Amino acid sequence: MKKFINSIDDLVLDSAAGLVMAHEDLLRLHEEPLFIHRRVPKKDRVAVLSGGGSGHEPLHSGYVGFGMLDAACPGLVFTAPTPDQIVAAAQRVDAGRGVVLIVKNYAGDCASFQTAGDMLDMEHLTVLVNDDVAVENSTHTTGRRGVAGTVIVEKMVGAAAEAAADLYECKAVGDHVNANTASMGLAFSSCIVPDTGTPTFEIGPTEMEVGVGIHGEPGRYRRSVMQADDIVALLLEPVLKDLQFPASRQVLLHVNGFGGTPLIELHLLNKLATQRLQAEGFKVVRWLVGNHTTSLEMAGASLTLTALDDELLSLWDAPVTTPSMRW
Repeated sequence: MKKFINSIDDLVLDSAAGLVMAHEDLLRLHEEPLFIHRRVPKKDRVAVLSGGGSGHEPLHSGYVGFGMLDAACPGLVFTAPTPDQIVAAAQRVDAGRGVVLIVKNYAGDCASFQTAGDMLDMEHLTVLVNDDVAVENSTHTTGRRGVAGTVIVEKMVGAAAEAAADLYECKAVGDHVNANTASMGLAFSSCIVPDTGTPTFEIGPTEMEVGVGIHGEPGRYRRSVMQADDIVALLLEPVLKDLQFPASRQVLLHVNGFGGTPLIELHLLNKLATQRLQAEGFKVVRWLVGNHTTSLEMAGASLTLTALDDELLSLWDAPVTTPSMRW
């Protein structure tokens, strides 16, 4: 394992401190329990809070700021934050209008946020993100995973809260975005969790894992590496099947890298996916390209589509100022 690390035990805290140092105009660090929050708190607005295991940066801490999250709780690498972190963060950012908790659908995250919710003394509601179409719900799963679509949900709920939407309106926005968002990804390589020092899964030099999770969970199947055109078709097919919206619909296309994929390849995927969608009659009107929901150094990418209406388009376009998203 070759990584920039002094102490595995201090990695998450040291990384959070480094992020806040680089963006001290936007962020503040709370060390015990650990969370990152906005430097300038909201007044008389719903607060928006999220969190999850570290290793997915910039999700979630990179999206704390105006127009998005009020606080983020980073757990250990690929490990849910503790309820104490969530409770302390919620108490810090509550501005008297309640708190929306945005939770990726993983058993650990759900358990921690549920426990924290039982402990909270302010009004709160939860938005559960489960955009990963690679997982087909069954008795052997906890349902679909929350992956790159989480960024889309956080942006739009954050915009609604900034515009003075009430708690129930913010939750309705989050649920609406999630219901109209689907993602599918694949990986060329595994990642190495610092605690283990070994790859999460083994994969051959000419293989790719289709439908892989953002923690290195196995996908739907494994096959030989294909050309980029064929990969785009492979990823879009289950996404479009899941969303089942008319071809004339306006959409947001999010091309997400898993941490080890260079932008030259992500932008290629964006071109190919946009052209394929346009050829089928879809109106791609917004794009987000980059490493946003990562899996440490995993090489791979996912494609996310969000069906837009006038409300969601306005929320996406609303001003945002965070370390990793701003316009």
